[in-house]
Amino acid sequence: MDKNPKKIKEMFNQIAQNYDVNNNLISFGLHKIIKKNVINSFKFSGDCLDLCTGTGDIAELLKKQNCNVVGLDFSKNMLEIARKKHSDIKFIEGDCTSLPFDNNTFDNVTISFGLRNIENYDKALDEIYRVLKPDGYFLHLDFCKKNWFANIIYNFVVPKLIKIFYGNNQPYVYLVQSKKDFFDDDKLTEIFYKHSFEVNIQKTFLLGTISCKYCHKSQII
Repeated sequence: MDKNPKKIKEMFNQIAQNYDVNNNLISFGLHKIIKKNVINSFKFSGDCLDLCTGTGDIAELLKKQNCNVVGLDFSKNMLEIARKKHSDIKFIEGDCTSLPFDNNTFDNVTISFGLRNIENYDKALDEIYRVLKPDGYFLHLDFCKKNWFANIIYNFVVPKLIKIFYGNNQPYVYLVQSKKDFFDDDKLTEIFYKHSFEVNIQKTFLLGTISCKYCHKSQII
């Protein structure tokens, strides 16, 4: 798939205004429940960085755990909405493959439904490792490829719903395809290990459609 950063940024800027409404539509409202379940499953503290923060759902949940949160995204339009929704959280525009932070800055880094849209995911993972403090943790949340029934819903039903309610389903055709092309759980664990992250805890949701990996920053590089 063509994941040229400029094109991906333009796409997210284009869908930003309807992003929250469409997320509720295509997940039947479940995405908020899953995100809340995931974040509340772990004890976050200290300085937290939420990458591909979008409109700030995960950043808000981290803030509720009394973390010092920074949300980063490369979509200006997404961040404008995030700042309106969460005025007490710091949001900055930036690139996941070139993070504007010093080494060993954050206790935790999270990324949800974002890594599969990054062309140079190796560089993004290297940057996550760099900005994490020693003994820090990395949380990844995204689709996986386990359940055929749920995949049918997301691959065929969702684009039709978006076209009916939104009028232009092309960005979501891309997002569905990116889900299909993303790594399966085993391959993703292998990639994380290659970048010196050890998967401590793994959970799945929606009959295995969505996977969460809670990873420890290894000192073996």
